[in-house]
Amino acid sequence: MRIVLVGPPGAGKGTQAAYLAEKLSIPHISTGDLFRANISQGTSLGKQAQEYMRAGQLVPDEVTVAMAEDRLNQPDGQRGFLLDGFPRNQFQAEALDGYLTDRAQSLDAVLDLEVPESEVIKRIAGRRTCRNDSSHTFHVEYKPPKAEGVCDSCGGELYQREDDSEETVRKRLEVYHRETEPIIDYYKAKGLVVTISALGKVAEVTQRAMDALGAKAA
Repeated sequence: MRIVLVGPPGAGKGTQAAYLAEKLSIPHISTGDLFRANISQGTSLGKQAQEYMRAGQLVPDEVTVAMAEDRLNQPDGQRGFLLDGFPRNQFQAEALDGYLTDRAQSLDAVLDLEVPESEVIKRIAGRRTCRNDSSHTFHVEYKPPKAEGVCDSCGGELYQREDDSEETVRKRLEVYHRETEPIIDYYKAKGLVVTISALGKVAEVTQRAMDALGAKAA
């Protein structure tokens, strides 16, 4: 299957993408991974992206699209994929369409993870990270530490990252509504969108997604 995953920040896209890709035996391709891989490998695209990032500028769509197409050209990408974070705007969506059309391919579904804005803010603003090890993460409501402000694993101080502040989350949501949300209507016009609730336990959301994708493929 060829699937695009969309949803606001905090919808659990990365988590769901990993589970769904494994269940469907297709590669999970995320924008973050594309950037990290190209930069770490020192590719020409990675060097271009790094120049913009060092200058505090957004990486142009053309560079992001080229990275995505390069990844999709790999053998496993030709058999199917689950895209997470790409496309993020209509320019990128149209570029993906052009890429697939040139190869006599098409998307099977666009999975839209729906989460109320209030829940997004609660999920992200409630995160706490260990200063000693950023892989140790907690949540004030959903995964509280045994002792407030103290990491269960190493005893380090827990803090709220600047990216996780409510103000930053609201700004990220504004960007999502302005840039990414319009592609949902773009894909709805093509009859590709399946919308599911991303509320509940991870396994429940995954099963909901599998059921929706199964119905779409049927």
